[in-house]
Amino acid sequence: MSKKSALNLTSREISAPFQEGIYAEKFPPILTINQAAELLQIPVGTIRDWRSRGLLDDCSAKAGKHIRFHRDRLFKLIFNDGLRAD
Repeated sequence: MSKKSALNLTSREISAPFQEGIYAEKFPPILTINQAAELLQIPVGTIRDWRSRGLLDDCSAKAGKHIRFHRDRLFKLIFNDGLRAD
């Protein structure tokens, strides 16, 4: 995603939908790979591909055999910074 198409969401805009209600319960601050895919409405395979290419290094980590994503960092990366291999 290029900088021209970035939404440049503020921290408040990113976190506000998750402060209370159904989205707060469904998408906690730390997400599983399935939750991350559902939140972005993309296939889990796409998330795995992006991570294997290092595109999600700033918002994900491995915990044992499991991958976890920081929800707000994931949003910032996708919508503000854009996916790019440097």
